[in-house]
Amino acid sequence: MINEPHWNRCIHHRGAEVISFLSTLLSEPHRRPLLVGGAGFDPRSVTVCRMISEIARARTTGVFIRETRPNPATELLQRAENNQQTMMALLPDSVVREISIFASDGAVVGGREIVKAVETLDLRSVTDIFVDVSALSTGVVFPLVRFLLARRRLLSASLNLHLIVTNNTGMDEKITAIGADAAATVHGFKGQLGLHSSLDAAKLWLPQLVGGQSGVLQKLYSFINPDYVCPILPFPASAPRRADKLVEHYASELESWGVDARDILYAAEDDPLDLYRTVLRIHDAQTRVFQEVGGSVTVISPLGSKMLAIGSLMAAIERNFPVAYVESISYSTSFQTADKSAHPDDELVHVWLEGEAYKNAI
Repeated sequence: MINEPHWNRCIHHRGAEVISFLSTLLSEPHRRPLLVGGAGFDPRSVTVCRMISEIARARTTGVFIRETRPNPATELLQRAENNQQTMMALLPDSVVREISIFASDGAVVGGREIVKAVETLDLRSVTDIFVDVSALSTGVVFPLVRFLLARRRLLSASLNLHLIVTNNTGMDEKITAIGADAAATVHGFKGQLGLHSSLDAAKLWLPQLVGGQSGVLQKLYSFINPDYVCPILPFPASAPRRADKLVEHYASELESWGVDARDILYAAEDDPLDLYRTVLRIHDAQTRVFQEVGGSVTVISPLGSKMLAIGSLMAAIERNFPVAYVESISYSTSFQTADKSAHPDDELVHVWLEGEAYKNAI
């Protein structure tokens, strides 16, 4: 028997609702928030920090993550440094933690390093942890959230864990990630992939499609070697034809993977819970079909939108899905055009993952 999804009735907010919610919650004098976010080159790094500072500056501490990669571009470094200084000025009672994404031999170590960076945090006086996903990479944010979930459950059922993101699809399209040579599973998210007990299991791959990542997707396909592929496309989306354009862009890949129109999954671009429920529904259907013939394994690959990545993260944590990805070795962007789209189209999304609001509800 498959139980009701754990976060089926999850509390979440979008747009102006986020500001209203945070203003009400953090104005309570007993609140002691902790903000964990990325201090990277992305202009969205400072958005949530500034908002929380305006509400509860004196009571908020911060842990700002600087992801370091080999041979970064000078302008990327300078912008990250500027964002870090701004964030420290907004929340002076904060620390910066540098996280090496790659070891000296090229091995991907970011997931392990982020856990080391936060495992010594004293959370006893904290009432609300906010993880700002906006400027954190998949290989960092997934292990970070899983660790904090486990940690809060040991400390107190009333310790709140929130996810928050500044979404801007136009900005996402301006930033190009250059992938490493090989695919792997995210630290802590190997699931049943590769285990002897799952050798005969049917593998279902759910890649989140985003433009310009043909090389990354081919590396992932070769690494997973799936039996079935159900690509995830954003719909409804801010650009009505975005899903159609992605189908056209990846026509050859979809054909080689044996994908037809019935295999394509659609998830609302601005609602991570829509993707979360969609992934669980597909997985549960797959489980019922293959339970008598070796079982099945569902593998997720979040690419692009941090908004949809939250939905993938929630599903992966709940059902212990493997998460396969290609770590980014560097980034490139046209800052002149990126700066123009950095703020007008920003949309805040907040997901109250666990804590006092639920008690026995979830």
